[in-house]
Amino acid sequence: MKVKRKIIEIDEELCTGCGQCIISCAEGALEIVDGKAKLVADKYCDGLGACLGECPEGALRVVERDAEDFDEHAVEERLEDLKKQEAAQPAMACGCPSAQIRTFTPEKRTRESAASAAHETASALTHWPVQIRLVPPTAPFLKNADLLVAADCTPVAYPDFHRDFLEGKVVLIGCPKFDDVQDYVDRFAGIFSHASINSVTVVIMEVPCCGGLPMIVRRAMEIAGKSIPLEQIVISARGEILRRQKLVA
Repeated sequence: MKVKRKIIEIDEELCTGCGQCIISCAEGALEIVDGKAKLVADKYCDGLGACLGECPEGALRVVERDAEDFDEHAVEERLEDLKKQEAAQPAMACGCPSAQIRTFTPEKRTRESAASAAHETASALTHWPVQIRLVPPTAPFLKNADLLVAADCTPVAYPDFHRDFLEGKVVLIGCPKFDDVQDYVDRFAGIFSHASINSVTVVIMEVPCCGGLPMIVRRAMEIAGKSIPLEQIVISARGEILRRQKLVA
């Protein structure tokens, strides 16, 4: 039954798909679909607008229109379904060779080989996998790690990514625009709960959709009840460091 009530409306022209609104929606009423935030169903939105202040583009507003009434029971069922989906993901991923956990020593060059290949840079990667969605919170390489969380465009844009950012760190990469934001929050919360992470460095691009990544990390720390030193680095599309700043976890 439809009633006239307040409900969220999304301006798709303004929405960049950063996913920050999804983090603040406790009812799970929003999803990223084809790079844009979408209201899954009217019945999941309570119309209180908790997500409004999280949108950096002003793409959200509360309107009054005929809509399906808010259904608290349906919300509980949806949140339970989301939890089940998140819990099922590691089981699905484990059969994929790309998800096989591996650790290894970074490549080291002799003086001669370095001289003959001066234009090359040795890999600083020490583990596999690197995709956020494929790394379980219990992965051994996470223990006591300095964590590097990188938007997946940054290694392409910044030419010395391995040398300047990755060396000595465990890296997890992903895209907050095209991946499941709530899954990211839950996964990082699990990592912060199970692994003794020493520090977190978040490297993002200057584009608005990357802005959700540090918020995801901070929200996950909040859920896990952890306060971990956190630094944010912003890279331009031309591969320059625009700014570095310490964030409050």
